Amino acid sequence: MEKEIEELRGAAMAAIGSARHREDLGPLRIQWLGRQGRLSQLFKKLSESPVQQRATLGKALNDLKAAIQSRLEEQEQKLALTPRPAPVGFDVTLPGRRSPLGRRHPLSQTMERIKTVFGTLGFEMAYGPEIETAHYNFDALNIPVDHPSRDAFDTFFLSDGRLLRSQTSTVQVRVMEKRIPPLRIVAPGRVYRPDRVDATHHFMFHQVEGLVVDRRVTFADMKYVLEVALQALFGRERKMRLVPSFFPFTEPSAEVFMSCPFCEGGCAVCSRSGWLEIAGCGMVDPNVFRAVGYPEGEYTGFAFGFGLDRIAMLAYGIHDIRLFTENDCGFLHQF
Repeated sequence: MEKEIEELRGAAMAAIGSARHREDLGPLRIQWLGRQGRLSQLFKKLSESPVQQRATLGKALNDLKAAIQSRLEEQEQKLALTPRPAPVGFDVTLPGRRSPLGRRHPLSQTMERIKTVFGTLGFEMAYGPEIETAHYNFDALNIPVDHPSRDAFDTFFLSDGRLLRSQTSTVQVRVMEKRIPPLRIVAPGRVYRPDRVDATHHFMFHQVEGLVVDRRVTFADMKYVLEVALQALFGRERKMRLVPSFFPFTEPSAEVFMSCPFCEGGCAVCSRSGWLEIAGCGMVDPNVFRAVGYPEGEYTGFAFGFGLDRIAMLAYGIHDIRLFTENDCGFLHQF
């Protein structure tokens, strides 16, 4: 067995010394020192040796194990300091190739513009959870129990009774519950509705809601803020008009229309009307103030909301909302 130990020592040292890369040492470590390795096989044969020789042979095997471990460590340190030769046909004098840089998503760019515009008007950003309760998504917003939006055709309900928020107005309620006026916030975020996906609809999209609450806030204040914001986003030549409408959480309510940025009254985008619906707005309904515990008649305010995806589509001339979520690099690199 002494001869086998010496033969194994010579073979192990030669194999380790011939390794040219650090990655080669892993298989060698398993081959010589692993549980099923060649050294382990000799340890198993130790029980077959004469009793009087076992102590000497055992010490020789342990010494060999230590020598192999030491040789592996020395070779690893040596190879770590040895540069790899360049592959055949590789010119090391050529300048490096830059990795392609990504682009900021058009929705992210649009959001930054919106934050800048409303930030200059004194608004602060507010955020809330995307999984909500019926209280914040409906009850506190003055939406009656028989309203169609509470139906499963218009809202994603979860098995525990909660839901995926269908509007970021939920953030307004949460902020009013925790703070007293004056308030001036903008709440951006993802919302979810079970719409059929096509060029202009998606089950997940983005909204931006705004809220102003203080004493003696008027409808004229709201009109001024919206007009300034739209002109900052789309150009000073854009005109705005308000058309009476209805929303459960505002009264009076209006839809915001903007003059079409693509034509002078004759394109398919605006249905040849010259105007595009861009947002909804109105004065905060007193029932919403009651739901958050504000004193009766002490405050007034206005709220508005628009689709971030629609703003981005208009700003960049994008005609299919599905492009925002398809991760098409050719599309994203245009921005």
